[in-house]
This record gives sequence, structure tokens and C-alpha cells, in this order.
Amino acid sequence: MKAIVVRQTGGPEALRLETVPDPVPGPREALIEVGACGVCSLDVVTRNGTYRRNVELPLIPGHEIAGRIVQVGSEVRRFRVGDRVATTQRSHICGSCRHCRSGGETLCEERRFLGQQRMVGGYAQYAAVEDDNLALVPDGVSTEQAAIAGCAIGTGLNAVRDTGRVRLGERVLVTGAAGGVGIHALQIARASGAFVIAQTTSQQKAQALAHYADAVVVHARGEDFSPQVRALTAGAGADVIIDNVGTPLFEPMRRSLAVNGRWILVGQVTDGFVPFNPAQLFLRNQSMLSVHSTTRVQLEDTLQLIARGVVTPVIAGVERLEDVAAVQARVERGDVCGRILVRPPAPGA
Repeated sequence: MKAIVVRQTGGPEALRLETVPDPVPGPREALIEVGACGVCSLDVVTRNGTYRRNVELPLIPGHEIAGRIVQVGSEVRRFRVGDRVATTQRSHICGSCRHCRSGGETLCEERRFLGQQRMVGGYAQYAAVEDDNLALVPDGVSTEQAAIAGCAIGTGLNAVRDTGRVRLGERVLVTGAAGGVGIHALQIARASGAFVIAQTTSQQKAQALAHYADAVVVHARGEDFSPQVRALTAGAGADVIIDNVGTPLFEPMRRSLAVNGRWILVGQVTDGFVPFNPAQLFLRNQSMLSVHSTTRVQLEDTLQLIARGVVTPVIAGVERLEDVAAVQARVERGDVCGRILVRPPAPGA
């Protein structure tokens, strides 16, 4: 099959189109003919070496996969050949540890992340994924929409509903709001009945974000935007911050958080550190929580939200797999509002 392979970390030129052996599904795996794969910022930081935990080279990038099953292993019972499916961000979980048994399979110690290990990723014509990590795509949901359900939208569902526990009437700040996770977290928070504030450094992106947020904070890079957030919240600050950026915005986010607020860590775009005194949180009864990808149940719920029109996937374009280096360069520059996908060539092409 044709696939994009990273054999050494580096710039976009590290993404090389190669011909590699077709995957052979194991007993619990389904072989998916990839119809579309989202290009996530995690793909970028894995490729350039910023993210290194459990990364095994060489690798096929891509963890936002949707397509059609063309073969199933002997122990697969929930899926059949011809089913349209979408993936969580993983290719394997054990299914029996305390995390897997309690709905926390994102923390399974045996988990294998798509696009980082075992040459299993969505930048390819095929991917073999265990059935615990798949969900059926409902009628009316396109392959492109389904591809970004697990990560770009499902992560926001996890952050807003299950980790942040956003309540009706609360004030929610979403940083990096124009990114794939951010722009969908805005929609989920708004559907939860929150007053939603989007943060961006781009005036052009602010116009698009105004369709999904109640207010948009625009500021120059390095500028403290917390006065704008407090002005929008009658001086109180945000009850919940959905943080898709991390270190670069740490101080303005801290100043934007209300008493008893919840700070939900979703993304970290650099490998930098910050000096921090924990008293700055506990004296105001604030909490820092983290989100680690999406469970299968969250993926299934996300697909239903898309099917019902509660969330509209924001797709900035669908490009050829061969052009993924240019796509990643755009993501790295922050030029994308929403999510760009790549489509592998049809088998035999």
C-alpha cells in the first residue's frame, strides 16, 4: 500500500510517500480502507520531535481515521465487512485493566496510539485497528465528518462535558479556538448552555469564530488578554477554561480563571516550561484537570451529535495524501481554521 512514513523527525520534508506492506489484521482487528484522515497538531509535534513520549520510529502518522471495513479478524463480532467506521485515537487497548473496565481506556497502560507506534496510522491506504477502538458511522454523517469525530470533536466533548462538567449558565473560555479541537469545543460548550468566549490572535479568524461563540477575544501575540475576559464576565473571569495552547498563554489564562474555576488542559503546542506557585490556584479554590484523548463511548456520542446537527464539523479542506507536507506546514504556521483532511489514493491507483 501507499503510505506516508516518518523515519527521522524533522521538518515537513520528513513526510515521505512510500510503498509498504499491506497490514494483515489480527484476531481482534478490522482492516479499514482509509477514506479520510484528519491532520492534527499532534501529528506535527510528533513529526518534528517536540512530542516524544512512546513514539516509535519509523511511523505512519495520522490518528483521525474514517473508512470502510474490508476484512475482519476471527474474533471480531461487532463489525462486518462493508461497515463504515471511525476510530478513536488508539489502535489497541487491553480491554481488561481497571481503566478499560471503568470507561477510562484512554489511560490503559497497554494502549497504542495511532500514528505513533507499530506503523499503524491514517496517512495510508489501509489501517488495522482493534474493534474496541471503532464506532459505526451513522447514516447522514460523511466519511470526512466522521474522520475528525474522535479527536477534533470528541476531545472537546471529553473536555467540556465529562472533565470540565460545564453547567448551564457558566462562562467558558476556549483558547486556540480556531484550531480543530477549539472550534468544536466552542459548539459543544454553547450547546451545554454556557456563555462561550473564544480566544485568538487572528482578526481574520475572529470573524469565523463569531459564528460559534458568544464573544471573541482578539489580542497580539504575547499580550495579556485577561482584562478582556474579565470585562466580558463582569469582573469574575471564566468558570471553565478549555486550554488548547498551554505554556505560551499560561499567565493570561491563570488571570482569566474565576474563583472555584476549572482549568482543563487539552493541548501543549511547545516544549517550554513555566514557573508556577501552586498557591495561585488553591487560595482561589481552582482546579487543573487534563484530557487524554477520547473513549469509544465519547466517540459514539460525538457521531450522534453530528448526525443530529448539534455539532457541525468545520472542515477547512480535503487534500491529496501526497500533499500532506504542505498541509502540515499550514497547520504548523497556524493558518488553518478548523480541520484539514487528507484522502489516500484509491487502492490500485
